[in-house]
Amino acid sequence: MAADQAHLGGADAADEAPAIQTVQRAALILSSFTVERPYLNLNEITARLGVSKPTAHRYARALRAANLLRYDPHSALYSLGPQLLGLEAAARAGLPIAAAAEPYLETLMREINQTVVLSVWNGESPVVVGCVDNTVGDIRLSVRTGSQLDLVRSAQGRVFCAYLPPGEVPGLARRLRTSPELRELLQEIRRTGVAANSPVDHGVRVLASPVFEGDQVVAAMAVVGTVSSLAGDLERQVVDALLRVARALSRELGGVAPV
Repeated sequence: MAADQAHLGGADAADEAPAIQTVQRAALILSSFTVERPYLNLNEITARLGVSKPTAHRYARALRAANLLRYDPHSALYSLGPQLLGLEAAARAGLPIAAAAEPYLETLMREINQTVVLSVWNGESPVVVGCVDNTVGDIRLSVRTGSQLDLVRSAQGRVFCAYLPPGEVPGLARRLRTSPELRELLQEIRRTGVAANSPVDHGVRVLASPVFEGDQVVAAMAVVGTVSSLAGDLERQVVDALLRVARALSRELGGVAPV
């Protein structure tokens, strides 16, 4: 009897392995698309998976059938499919921090007349889970929810680098050992509570501040504006408002910034 159970257990594990691999490969394909690279061809997907082209094509075809990928036959390019929009909304609804932050984002946007964004940590980089657009003025800036942000270039990435344990941020411990500039930058962020993006991308400047639950950073609240709208006295006013609102949200969550 025990031998039969052991045999069945081994069979179950053997049956699970292909299914797990299939899910992992599908997730790897979907995560390959970013704001910077919204379109990929089959060769790029094949290289990302590290499999043969027929195998990559089979996965892409299955994802297309589930409306998780789209394919343009004219350009031979893939992009994310419409089904992900519904999944994105469901994922955001399941994040308590997104619901708790929404009125604070609205308040900050109305006070400073700038686009306000909330990002959380996905284990590898910041990902945008909320955006309240500024609709006042000639220029309207918006950030797509679901966007993954650069780890050390983005203001939000720098917030998480400053407040997460280095072991939880891929490659950060090594970067800290080899870059005195990065160590100094993160110390300054912890001192002021504010990070900025660098370099400024296409005239867009971003300022971000941490949100805490307990003594753990759970989100980064950020203001997105143009270089001219976030400069001098205007920047100081925005920083003051950003810090005040981010800290108010932290207090609601029982958060306290670590010393």
